[in-house]
Amino acid sequence: MSKFDTAAPTANLLWFLPTHGDGRYLGTTKGGRSVDLSYLRQVAQAADSLGYFGVLLPTGRSCEDSWVVASALAPLTERLRFLVAVRPGLQSPSVAARMTATLDRISGGRLLINVVTGGDPVENKGDGIFMTHDERYEVTREFLEIYKRLLAGATVNHHGKHLRIEDGRVLFLPVEAPPPLYFGGSSPAGIDVATDLVDKYLTWGEPPEDVAAKLATVRQAAAAKGKKVSFGIRLHVIVRETSERAWEAADELIANLDDATIAAAQKVFARMDSVGQSRMARLHGGRRDRLEISPNLWAGVGLVRGGAGTALVGDPATVAARMKEYMALGIDTFILSGYPHLEEAYRFAELVMPLIPQTRHDGRDERAKPSVTVNMGPFGETIAGEWRPAERAASQS
Repeated sequence: MSKFDTAAPTANLLWFLPTHGDGRYLGTTKGGRSVDLSYLRQVAQAADSLGYFGVLLPTGRSCEDSWVVASALAPLTERLRFLVAVRPGLQSPSVAARMTATLDRISGGRLLINVVTGGDPVENKGDGIFMTHDERYEVTREFLEIYKRLLAGATVNHHGKHLRIEDGRVLFLPVEAPPPLYFGGSSPAGIDVATDLVDKYLTWGEPPEDVAAKLATVRQAAAAKGKKVSFGIRLHVIVRETSERAWEAADELIANLDDATIAAAQKVFARMDSVGQSRMARLHGGRRDRLEISPNLWAGVGLVRGGAGTALVGDPATVAARMKEYMALGIDTFILSGYPHLEEAYRFAELVMPLIPQTRHDGRDERAKPSVTVNMGPFGETIAGEWRPAERAASQS
């Protein structure tokens, strides 16, 4: 398969709702920000008005519940989609299907589903899950087989190794049956589930050559089953008008982070049985002196943050060029974030969005708001109370 065959000509751009906290610096209370409904509303409404396709809501005991938050914010937004997690092993597939259908309907079809198997054995035990890594993926497979059939309107009877359902039904179906399924799993067991049952395979932000190898593995596994999978990537962004200022912002983000906090965080990550988390940790090894792991790809976030731990750092043209490198590999969805999330949502939208060809959505998906490049203004503050700035307004006509 050639590069031309796999490249994504356009992309969907999503932002992130920081329901586990936000601030100006990592690993410290200095510059910390209260993340309540008022703040999350600001981030969601900013993402909505700026033209992001949707927002990801994280899941786990470190976060506010994603379903409750999405339900609160859906009526306060117009076009924004909500990428919310279902948790095989924590939820009954029938209950999860009813929750999915309800939130999809009350949001007007704006629900996306993130399938999260969970990779921290300690947290899993706190939630009542005592299965091995591969057993969790067995449950995920059974869960999704039931869940998808229920959301398609079928009556389900299932007696499997882990799950049993009799006369399972969803009486009120979602707008889309089912909403698109997003999923990330780097292990062979995870890839096997992904290539059978999901729509969008997600990877964390690794160097392009590593992402290319992973996507090739997934494509090959899918092709062997006569299937295709599309791809997305989860990244942070630190974008400023110049690369020098962007790298200064990256250094500032971890300026108050001490070695003891880094060591404690890395110890937590080491206990996890997530292959993806292991790949993230290997990128930097907990060391501050090897954080630019690929041109403009910085692993400083991963010193203390689990999951996505890398950021694209640079001026707008550079960040856009790095994103297009991933698009050339077949990435058609970017799930982005930055600190603080409200301000960085604006920076990225204003500086980089106009440089990325975005997917246009027809029919039911016309809710996807155009990016700021087709917003006719007004832009900027009125000068001397007399006239409007002309340069940017003219460039949009």
